[in-house]
Amino acid sequence: GCCTFDEPLTSCGYSQSDDDDLNWEQVNSPVKPSSTQGMPSGSFMLVNTSGRFAGQKAHLLLPHLKENDTHCIDFHYYVSSKSGASPGTLNIYVKVNDGPLGSPVWNTSITATWSRAELAISTFWPNFYQVVFEVVTSGHPGYVAIDEVKVLGHPCTKTPHFLRLQSVEVNAGQFATFQCTANGGTDSSDRLWLQGIYVRDAPLKDIKVFNSRRFVALFSVVNATKRDAGNYRCMIRTEGGVGVSNYAELIVKEPPVPIAPPQLSSVGATYLWIQLNANSINGDGPIIQREVEYRTSSGSWYDIQPVDSTSYKIGHLDPDTEYEISVLLTRPGEGGTGSPGPALKTRTKCADPMRGPRKLEVVEIKSRQITVCWEPFGYSVTRCHRYNLTVHYRYQAGGQEQVREEVSWDTESSHPQHTITNLSPYTNVSIKLILMNPEGRKESQELVVQTDEDVPGAVPLESIQGSTFEEKIFLQWREPVQTYGVITLYEV
Repeated sequence: GCCTFDEPLTSCGYSQSDDDDLNWEQVNSPVKPSSTQGMPSGSFMLVNTSGRFAGQKAHLLLPHLKENDTHCIDFHYYVSSKSGASPGTLNIYVKVNDGPLGSPVWNTSITATWSRAELAISTFWPNFYQVVFEVVTSGHPGYVAIDEVKVLGHPCTKTPHFLRLQSVEVNAGQFATFQCTANGGTDSSDRLWLQGIYVRDAPLKDIKVFNSRRFVALFSVVNATKRDAGNYRCMIRTEGGVGVSNYAELIVKEPPVPIAPPQLSSVGATYLWIQLNANSINGDGPIIQREVEYRTSSGSWYDIQPVDSTSYKIGHLDPDTEYEISVLLTRPGEGGTGSPGPALKTRTKCADPMRGPRKLEVVEIKSRQITVCWEPFGYSVTRCHRYNLTVHYRYQAGGQEQVREEVSWDTESSHPQHTITNLSPYTNVSIKLILMNPEGRKESQELVVQTDEDVPGAVPLESIQGSTFEEKIFLQWREPVQTYGVITLYEV
C-alpha cells in the first residue's frame, strides 16, 4: 500500500475507478511549472478542478490490505486555489470486504500547503479493507493532491487504535450499547461517534478514561427498531487523523407475538382448559417463556401465569363470567416479551347455588293472601347471572293437597318480598323458596302459615230441619261447607 508516486501508480497496486466523473493525474515535476500557479512540485497524485462544475468526483483506489498486526497508514495532502476559495473536498473512505463505500472516515476542504494525516484502521482477519481517496469538486479552480502514502508497521502516533468491536443483539424498543475500547489517549477536542452503513449514526453516550493509553467510549442506539439493524463502527477524529474500528453488526430482534388466539379445550364453573396454539408467531425466537394473561371482559381484574406446556388449566375463576385469554411469548434479552396475542373470549359455566334463600319470614297475613320476605342475595349466592327464584306452597283443599309455584320477579330489591293470592281463609299453607340456575337448585327452610279467618259460607238450606211442639220449635242444620274459621255463633 506504500507509494511515493515516483513510479507509475500501477506499480504500487493503485488504480482509478471506472464509476467516477474524472481521473486523478500522476504528476512528476521536480520544478514547479511557472504557468501553473498553486501546483506543488515533486511526484504526487493530483486532481485539477479547473473547468469542472460542482459535484464531480474522482476516485483513487488503494490495493486491498489485510494487516493482522497493528499498523498505521500515513499520507500527505495538499489543497490550493488561486482565488482562495476551496477547489473541492478530499474524502477518505474505508471499504471492508468490497462492501459499500459507506460514509467518509476523514475529509477536508480547507486550502493548505502539504500537511500530514494518519489513519488508524482496525480491521481483523479474515476481513480485508480498501482505502479510497475521493475528490468532490466545488466548481472553483484549484488543486487537490496526495503524496507519500505509507503503511507503517507500528501504531499511529497521534490517533488511537480501536480494539475489536463486538456485535450487539437487542430486542426492538431497547437501547443497543456499543462499547468501543481504544489504545491511545484522547482529549476534549477529539470527536467520537458510531458510524453506520445506511443507518443513523449514534452520538457519544459516555467515555471512561482508564489511563493515558486506554479509554472506552460508549454509544447507544436509542429505541432500536428493525430499521436500525446493520453494521456500525467506532470513529474518532483527532487533530492528527482518524481512527476506524472494524464493523460490528447490530441485530434487532422483534419480540414474538402469537398469530392465533388460544383454543378452548373444556369449560367448568371455576376453570378453563386451553391449548396455547402459539406455534405460529410474528417476530423472532427462540421462545424461552410462555405466559397466559387472562382478564375479565368487564372490569379491570387480570392475572398472568407462567406456562411450561402447550396446554394449561386456568383455575380459581368466577362462575358464569366472561374472560379474555391471551398468550405472551418471551425471547432472550431485556424487553424480549412480545405483546399479548389475539384474545380468546369465553365464559365459565354456572356453578351450583351456594345455598338457598335465608330468613324467610311473614310480612302480612290476610284471609286470602300471604306476603313473605327474605334476606336479599346476590351473585355470591346464585353463582350464576342466569337464575330464577320460585315460591312453592302447598295446602289442603277439599280433602286434597294442592301444590302451587309462582316465579318471584323481586330478586334485585334490597327488601325482596312476594305475595301469594287466591288462598282459602283459615288454611295452613307451607311455603318455601327455591333458587335455581342451569347447574342446580337450593331450597330455603319451609315456613307454615295459617291464613286469617273470614266470613263463613251460608248454611246449606237443604240441611235445615225443624220440629214443632206446644211451646217450642226445634231446629237443626249442618255446618257451612266453607267455615273459614271456627264458628262461634249462629243467629236464627
